[in-house]
Amino acid sequence: MSEGPFARSVYHLYVILVEDRDRLQGFLQEKGIATGLHYPLPLHLQQAYGHMGHAKGDFPVAESAAQRLLSLPMYPELTDEQIEYVCTSIKDYYK
Repeated sequence: MSEGPFARSVYHLYVILVEDRDRLQGFLQEKGIATGLHYPLPLHLQQAYGHMGHAKGDFPVAESAAQRLLSLPMYPELTDEQIEYVCTSIKDYYK
């Protein structure tokens, strides 16, 4: 990722796409690694956008992503050792 000289990202989310999100999330939880599910329901299926008349299947890419998104720990105090632990744990899961 590149940043313009006029801006700096806050890096508040680190999201990955995985096929077996719920199992990976449980595996990481057992290892003491907190994860999140940001936007588990695509916008077009949320009540606030119901007036637009969209239905399930109208945006299949968004719906697929919503089922596969997993947010990993991301905050300023995260140490290099903690990052390595998260990465190693994910690698162990997929072995």
